[in-house]
Amino acid sequence: MTSLIKGSASDSAGDGDAYPLVNEVVGAPGGIGEGARRARAAAFERWLTPLLPDRPGIALVAVGGLGRRQCAPYGDLDLVLVHAGVSGMDELASKLWYPIWDAGLRLDHSVRTLAEALSVAQDDVKVALGLLDARYVAGDRELADTLARTATDHWRRTAVRQLPALREITEARWQAHGELAFLLEGDLKEAAGGLRDVGILRAIAAAGITDALRPAVRAAHLRLLDTRDALHEQVGRRVDRLVAQERDGVAARLGLRQSAGDVASAAVAAHDGDVLLRRVAGDARTVSHALDDAWRAADRLRSGRRRGADPRPVRRPVARDVVEHDGELVLARTAIGARPDPSLSLRMAAAAATTRLPIARATCEWLAAYCPPLSSPWPADARTALITLLGAGPGLVPAWETCDRYGLIDGWLPEWTRMRSLPQHNPVHRYTLDRHLVQTAYEASRHTREVDRPDLLLLGAFLHDIGKGLPAEGGADHSTVGAPLAEAVVARVGLPEPEVALIGTLVRLHLLLPDVATRRDLSDPVTIARVAEQVGDSTTLDLLHALVRADAAATGPAAWSDWKGRLVAELVARVRTALDTGVLPAPPAPDPALLARAAAGRTPDRGPGGGGRGGPARPARDGGRLPGPAPAGGALRRRLHRRRPGAGRVPGAAPVRPAARPDRARR
Repeated sequence: MTSLIKGSASDSAGDGDAYPLVNEVVGAPGGIGEGARRARAAAFERWLTPLLPDRPGIALVAVGGLGRRQCAPYGDLDLVLVHAGVSGMDELASKLWYPIWDAGLRLDHSVRTLAEALSVAQDDVKVALGLLDARYVAGDRELADTLARTATDHWRRTAVRQLPALREITEARWQAHGELAFLLEGDLKEAAGGLRDVGILRAIAAAGITDALRPAVRAAHLRLLDTRDALHEQVGRRVDRLVAQERDGVAARLGLRQSAGDVASAAVAAHDGDVLLRRVAGDARTVSHALDDAWRAADRLRSGRRRGADPRPVRRPVARDVVEHDGELVLARTAIGARPDPSLSLRMAAAAATTRLPIARATCEWLAAYCPPLSSPWPADARTALITLLGAGPGLVPAWETCDRYGLIDGWLPEWTRMRSLPQHNPVHRYTLDRHLVQTAYEASRHTREVDRPDLLLLGAFLHDIGKGLPAEGGADHSTVGAPLAEAVVARVGLPEPEVALIGTLVRLHLLLPDVATRRDLSDPVTIARVAEQVGDSTTLDLLHALVRADAAATGPAAWSDWKGRLVAELVARVRTALDTGVLPAPPAPDPALLARAAAGRTPDRGPGGGGRGGPARPARDGGRLPGPAPAGGALRRRLHRRRPGAGRVPGAAPVRPAARPDRARR
């Protein structure tokens, strides 16, 4: 029987004896780190070898994690039984697979001849990638080595032709699993920037297209593998999604701790799991950036091989000091000098976002090294470029991420360092704080035609949650904490005082409309008057309405609904009427017939004698009985006033009480 035992987090030993076993049948050790993974691979190989009969023309080949010697504590086994046309393979395969299943192991298996394996690899790019990890386990070593060598040669010859299909499959996977760098509960294997993408980088490097596995990528890969090992051991089974409730435990197994200074200053949330999430986000970004570079290198190689293609790279100007060169944006020769323009990096980012073309890596490195810092306030060119960047729509996110990769954002906004990869612990959020802010600006660009000041909408959307992760005195909300921070940022950007104040208002009130719309009575004139007083004018109201919708779209599907949208729209319409005309909605008038019945001590459904649907008489506090039946107070109040006492009341407003009931005892 299989025994599943959580292992230690030791990473110092190199053999299986240093770790508790996760499978007693196989003798596979647990543990975290490269040594533990290799020890598990060696244990699996020792256990599998005697299961295969010693017959010529048959070989057991490992692919996947065992092929790479990167076995997770509760990972699958991926095995290929290769033969040279030997008969009776079905029976032999059954004798091999069933002991593996009986040992409690998950198995992905296939039985093929050498020609069949290569034929499937030619038709299925995922099989071709899997065979790049093929490694001999047992049986005919020459046959296994021939498979591995031939599969690698075949991939090198056909990689350029197969990469478009691989990219299509990869992008579909990204669409399904999201981006690991920005998700609060990402899949370490399948999400963009995860372990699956490292396999693609390995395949592109094996084809000789580019040096995709640079030292930074290798280090990020090892840390992601360690995180998956710790997650398996923390949960006690195979799981690749780093869910919120396991983050602190995984962080403890990896030895990650929140520093005392961070906890004391509350610059980041005081959770060890947040340190882990930030590390995973950084590693995922490294992998994603490397894969983006690899795709572009493959595209250039493929376009150069097209028959009849002009070998000279395309070069055309796209903006001031920005030129497209071979599908990437580079600096014009005249822009490179001893004293570059401080706004050059922002203008390059804006051009990349509007044209949706990538910035060349050498250009990013040059800008990070030589572009001088911006003065305070910013020059007009830099301010215009920032608004253009934030309003670029779909091109904003990739352009911003590229600039963040090379540290350009920190030069524009020193506050960005604190917000990068900062987790949000509200379950409705799907992104980290930095991505949420950029995503909100992208969503706000859809509403720029609906407001008088689209530039202020974009800035307000980008800065609306800048106060998150900071200490708040007296229970203040992050919107209150963030308002002066946002004002300081836009003042440095160069906005005039009235616009700075308006940005502060947008940040401070960005939760007002949804809170009031879903928690207050919209027919109450006091409610409308209080909201109108806080908003001040129709321009601010329209900006807040657009910001609310952009914020909800960037938060996640649970943050918005048609019902909520209708309530917010109704509130906005009533407040706009009050701001434009000064007329508040009249409170709903009660039905005179219902008032008369209430004054007579009767409900519409029963007479003064009680009984019927009215129920028994209500006992008084002194033990006696009040005359008449117990009134259906809640139902009657709702019908008379359409709300209960105090509902819909804005804090600070006088409560609207129901009509007096002569037959109701005072308490």
